[in-house]
Amino acid sequence: MCGIVGMVGRGSVNQEIYDSLLLLQHRGQDSTGIATAENSGVVHMHKASGQVREAFRTRDMRALLGEIGLGHVRYATKGTASSEEEAQPFYVNAPYGIVLVHNGNLTNTRELTDELFHKDRRHLNTSSDTELLVNVLANELQSSISGLELDPEQVFHAVTRVHERVEGSYAAISLIAGYGLLAFRDPFGIRPLILGTRKNAEGQDEWVVTSESLVLENGEFEVVRDVEPGEAVFIDLDGTLHTRQCATDPQLIPCSFEYVYLARPDSVMNGISVYEARLRMGERLADTIAKHTPREAIDVVMPIPDSSRPAAMQVARKLGVEYREGFYKNRYVGRTFIMPGQAVRKKSVRQKLNAMSSEFKGKNVLLIDDSIVRGTTSKEIIQMARDAGAKSVTFASAAPPVRYPHVYGINMPSRHELVAHGRTIPEIAEELGADFVVYQEVEDLKAAILEGSDVEDLDMSCFDGRYVTGTVTDEYLAWVEGSQES
Repeated sequence: MCGIVGMVGRGSVNQEIYDSLLLLQHRGQDSTGIATAENSGVVHMHKASGQVREAFRTRDMRALLGEIGLGHVRYATKGTASSEEEAQPFYVNAPYGIVLVHNGNLTNTRELTDELFHKDRRHLNTSSDTELLVNVLANELQSSISGLELDPEQVFHAVTRVHERVEGSYAAISLIAGYGLLAFRDPFGIRPLILGTRKNAEGQDEWVVTSESLVLENGEFEVVRDVEPGEAVFIDLDGTLHTRQCATDPQLIPCSFEYVYLARPDSVMNGISVYEARLRMGERLADTIAKHTPREAIDVVMPIPDSSRPAAMQVARKLGVEYREGFYKNRYVGRTFIMPGQAVRKKSVRQKLNAMSSEFKGKNVLLIDDSIVRGTTSKEIIQMARDAGAKSVTFASAAPPVRYPHVYGINMPSRHELVAHGRTIPEIAEELGADFVVYQEVEDLKAAILEGSDVEDLDMSCFDGRYVTGTVTDEYLAWVEGSQES
C-alpha cells in the first residue's frame, strides 16, 4: 500500500503535489518523494525517509521546478522499509528520462529480475519491485520507438507489453521527460487510480491522477473517472489527454482491504463511497454479533479509532446499545498496522491510544475494530480495556478472519504471523484475551462493499485464499514467507 499522485499543470506543481501527499499520508509513512520536470526535459527529484512534513525543506521545494510532476508516500511491502535507496520515485535515464511511482506489488519479481539481467541487460540496484517496473517500462518503450519523436501510439504499445510481462498489482504514474505524464493500472484494477481535471484562470486544462478522490476534491478538480483496469492514460505537455485500453482481458476486481482499512473514509473508489461501505459493514456485523453474543454481555459499544468508527456507530444503532468513545487517540503516532516489525507495533499501541477508565469501569464492553490481522494491536487494546476496569470485553471485527497472506500490496507476507491462521474463533479469543470474538462473514463483507455499485467482484484473497490474478502458486507463497518480513 502506497499513495501516488501525478499532475500536469500550467504553472509550478511542486506545492500541489506536496499538499496532495499530505492528504495521502495515511497510505504510507516510511518514506516520500517528489519529482518534477521542466518542459525542456530537465528532471528534478527529492526523496527521503519519514513523513512528508519531515522530508521536504524550503530549499528542497524551491529546487523542484516544472509544470509536470509526481509524488509518492511509501509503506514497504517489498524490499526494505529503512532503505532510503528504495524510496520512490525511481529514475532511469533512457529512453528520454523516465521517472515512476507505483502502488501495488509485483508477484513475478524473480522471473523479471532474471529477464532484465540476462535478456534486457539492465542493472538493478535495489530489491524494490518498483525499480523492476520502471526498467520493464523503459525497455518496452525503447523497443516501441520508431523515429525521433515519441507519440501516444508508441507509449500505449509499450504499456501493452508491460501488461504481458508483469504480474501482480500495480497502479503506476510515470513522467517521461520532454513528453508528458503516463498512468496505467493492472488488468484487474486491484489498486485504485482516479483521474481528474480543472480549468485554470486562462481556461487551459490541468490534470491530476492519484490514488484517492479526496485529492481531487481538495484541489478543486472535477472527477473524470477511475482509470480502467488495464488502461493507460497519457497527458502530453500541451495538456491533451490520450487514453487506450492496453490489456487483452481486463476485469475490475479491486482490493477489499481498501474499503476495510486502507483508504480514507471521505474517498470514493471505483464508484463506491468508502464511508458508506463501512456503515454497511457495521449493519451486517451487528446481525452476526446478535447471533453469537448474549445481549446481556454488551453494555456499551466502542470503536478503536479511527477507521472502525462508522461500523461501530451502526452496530450500536442496530443493537440498540449506547455508543461511547472510550479510547483517546494520539494523532502524532502513525498507523500501527503499517509500521514495520511486531515489536514496533506493540510498543506503538499504548503510545497511540489511551483508555479512559470512566468509560470502562464495571461495564461489559463491545469493542469494534476494522480488522484483526496479526493480533498484536488487538491483544494490547483488550488488555488496556481490562486494566481500565472493563467487566468483560467482546471484540468484533468488521472484516472476516485474515487467514491467508496478502500479496497484492499489503504487508501480510506470512501465514504464521496471522492470528487467525490455523485457529478456531474460540482459540483466537483465548489468544487475544477476549471473552468473545466475533468476525464479519466473508459474504457479508463482499455484499456490504458492492451494494448499489456496478462492481461485480472483489479481491478478498487474505480472507478466502482466492488470488484473482491466477498466477499465485503455493511455491510462490512459500518463497514469500521465507524471503520477506513484515
